[in-house]
Amino acid sequence: MLKFRGHHIHTIDQKGRLSIPSKFREILRTEYDERLMVSFLGHCLAAYPYSEWEKLEENFLRLPQGDKRVNQYLRTFLSAVEECPLDTQGRILIPPILRERAGLKDKVKVLGCLYKIEIWDYDRAVTEVDDKFAEVSSVTEQLSEEFRF
Repeated sequence: MLKFRGHHIHTIDQKGRLSIPSKFREILRTEYDERLMVSFLGHCLAAYPYSEWEKLEENFLRLPQGDKRVNQYLRTFLSAVEECPLDTQGRILIPPILRERAGLKDKVKVLGCLYKIEIWDYDRAVTEVDDKFAEVSSVTEQLSEEFRF
């Protein structure tokens, strides 16, 4: 199964439409259907193909439902989710509330993260993702020792 990898710089138009990178569209068309479930994830938006979203919901059902932190997380994450299908031109319409929460302006960075797509405001991505490469080296060492990659 193909996975989402790499990064792309795109723009959101005045109506809130974002063109999904062609590599990612191809994966959506061949491996999934063309529906994305989009929610706020910290400092960015996370877009999950519908079948991956269903798996995520199944995992949520296994969380301890009596835990206040779990309930708050689920309440926040699930109440923000919107179904955003691809239109005929390969774009999704991102609702204003999600654009606002993620601080998305016109220029965005679209990141492939295996089974999901992250949508970052470009400037925030530079600070939160691009500028963190130096820190990643120590994490890489720790993970490679633990998982042998």
